Amino acid sequence: MRFFLTAFLLLSYYTEAQQSYIDYRSPFHPVINSSGMVVSQNKLSSDIGIEILDKGGNAVDAAVAVGFSLAITLPRAGNLGGGGFMLVYLKEQKEIFYIDYRSSSPLNSNIKDLFGTDLPREYKKTNFDKSKYGYKASAVPGTVAGLIEAHENFGKLSLAEVLAPVIKQAQEGIEVSYDLSKAIESTPQLLTDSESTKIYFKGGNPLLEGSWMNRPDLAKTLSAIAKSGAKGFYEGEVAEKIVKAMNENNGFMTLDDLKNYKVNAGAPISISYRGNTVFAPGPPSGGGVVLLTALNILENYKFKDVDSNATRTYHLIAESLRRGHNNRSHYIGDPAFYDVPIQELISNKRTKELLSNIKFKTATPSAKIKPMSVANESRDTTHYSIIDSEGNAVSNTYTLGYSFGSGITIPGTGILMNNQMNNFAYRYGDTSVSGRAASPANKFEAGKRPMSTMTPTMVFNQSGELTLVTGSPGGSFIPAAVLRVVSGIIDFNLNIGEATMLPRIHKDWPYSGLDHESILSSDISRQLGIMGHQPESQKTMGSTQSIHIKDGINYGYADLRRPGAAVSIQR
Repeated sequence: MRFFLTAFLLLSYYTEAQQSYIDYRSPFHPVINSSGMVVSQNKLSSDIGIEILDKGGNAVDAAVAVGFSLAITLPRAGNLGGGGFMLVYLKEQKEIFYIDYRSSSPLNSNIKDLFGTDLPREYKKTNFDKSKYGYKASAVPGTVAGLIEAHENFGKLSLAEVLAPVIKQAQEGIEVSYDLSKAIESTPQLLTDSESTKIYFKGGNPLLEGSWMNRPDLAKTLSAIAKSGAKGFYEGEVAEKIVKAMNENNGFMTLDDLKNYKVNAGAPISISYRGNTVFAPGPPSGGGVVLLTALNILENYKFKDVDSNATRTYHLIAESLRRGHNNRSHYIGDPAFYDVPIQELISNKRTKELLSNIKFKTATPSAKIKPMSVANESRDTTHYSIIDSEGNAVSNTYTLGYSFGSGITIPGTGILMNNQMNNFAYRYGDTSVSGRAASPANKFEAGKRPMSTMTPTMVFNQSGELTLVTGSPGGSFIPAAVLRVVSGIIDFNLNIGEATMLPRIHKDWPYSGLDHESILSSDISRQLGIMGHQPESQKTMGSTQSIHIKDGINYGYADLRRPGAAVSIQR
């Protein structure tokens, strides 16, 4: 009788556990609260976001502070000299806004001066490193304009209040983490610039873990922004220092480029997925198109009786991602220069076309999918997600491009510059480079914003309630990482920790290879190979920073794939 009672109690416990959000048999548990929450790639910056919320700021105020703080704590990706995309949700108004602050090419930039060759005809003679490193690699930065635009339209506190703890952080400095030390060590282009060397090296060696890194010049720049807003960066002394350095090093950027930079604001793109509405950025981000295309395809398959780690699941995700990248690669570019057929790409008609040749047991040969192209991107981007006690939220992804961008720090400012000139399709018309034909939508043009796969994402349920805020770094891997989280939550009813730590795969086009994380079981990899996917192991893909909202409770999870990420909460 005692045994029966014990067994009954255990059965009751496990039944309850299975029905609850947290299953203690799972090794992945989110941070839980019901007020403000910040999830970013660095704990120090997450904590500053909470400090702003505690002062009475809202999610946007916190997002602005975190964005500026990450330039100090995560300099390989956090930045003032880069650009990105942001989604803002205002609960009281029940509105969601999209802010495009992608970097743009300087107006006097040109291919001949950049490479010294005539492209694409002379691509074989071209040193493409010139678009990756140095002063000519930098597009006009959009980060400061984007963060200030968000603050001016949606913030509660003054800009001086928002930036005060960030300025203090820059003045006092931070302790160098193991991750930061290793990032510096693995970025040799920093040593090609005397100003970057001064900041990130000591005695010719990378700053060691446990040493102190002060940022007085960056503190001065932040103070100028706190005093004058965007003009403190795009005009006046800071702008003059940027242009002086550009002129002295044959860069393209001018005072007019900086002064005339504009943020593009509007509505994000969206689809319905199993009754939920998924919002993502539109062009020039192509990440939203990949994600929404893939979800449109997956909605045609039932996952109710299929495990999240089943071979069939990975196969269908791979096929959907490949077709999403097909859409992105051919059509996505700066809408100011190219008429992007965005609604057609995520339409039911297009979905049916893409579905027509998907097979359950075999991978679709690339030749059977309409040929399109893709441009290479860096994986050193960063993302953060924020929600406040009122339910307002921000999903923000921004980048310098490569790790530490172009490697260039503008003297006297502490500003690391991006290398986003590398994200254009310079090989337009060439089909012999890796078998690709670069997209006409993303060909280089002066004043244009290059395509990206940054994918800040928000999901709302059938009642119109915000349920998920997420996003990731990772270059072309970003949509795959976000898709896995969204599908894990909606299709498989996982908690946000479990959905985050699912093994990830990436399927591009036209390549036959299937990138997968090394944690994917060898048996599943073998089965996918039999199906024709040609598996190729990768260490990790992305680093999602997510908040899942359910029944008024916030469940936050910082991806374990990269060190230092953290969830900070209001108490």
